[in-house]
Amino acid sequence: MRVKYRKGAPEHLQANTHIVVENPAEFKGRWSERFGNNQPIHIEVGCGKGAFAVGMAALHPEINYIAIDMQLSVLSYALDRALEADLPNIQMILVNGSALTEYFAEGEVAQVYLNFSDPWPKTRHEKRRLTYKDFLTTYENILRSEGEVHFKTDNRGLFEYSLVSLTNYGMKLKQVWLDLHADEDFAPLNVMTEYEKKFSEKGQVIYRLEAKFLPKMK
Repeated sequence: MRVKYRKGAPEHLQANTHIVVENPAEFKGRWSERFGNNQPIHIEVGCGKGAFAVGMAALHPEINYIAIDMQLSVLSYALDRALEADLPNIQMILVNGSALTEYFAEGEVAQVYLNFSDPWPKTRHEKRRLTYKDFLTTYENILRSEGEVHFKTDNRGLFEYSLVSLTNYGMKLKQVWLDLHADEDFAPLNVMTEYEKKFSEKGQVIYRLEAKFLPKMK
């Protein structure tokens, strides 16, 4: 979903380059230097206004998070959250999720989050879905061995498509939720996105899955 252009967004990002990385390609294979530690790196592709990435960074100081979005105005709102939280383990980049191999080296990332991605429901737009096989190949390239993809959506069609796509690719489904918010045990671990909060308040079911890539055959 497109967000209305936010006046002053470019200047806002440029004034906070300690969080928003100006030239992310320069850190390919060197993100540990950017964070100043060797903690695992988790990325969110399509971070929206930052509630999830910043919330996860607060909940897990032992993990480094990189929030990714291709919409400048959207990322500027995510930056607001990051500045307010003032956490050392959150960074942001303004790039297209289809080009992740330009910014991350092979095996550099431990986990990928896909939250409430655009469902692209028309068949001719299948290749734009973030769980399409070409995207999965990209994630597999940058993830460490047996790296994981965690996916949440309110769209049943996209969820069913993703289950098939990941399975056909050869990924192992670790866990599947057909009604995430009915799982009281997972509730303390669930950091909600802006969309998730809005949809769940309307009574919509939230779907979630965790899947991992299998070791490559040598």
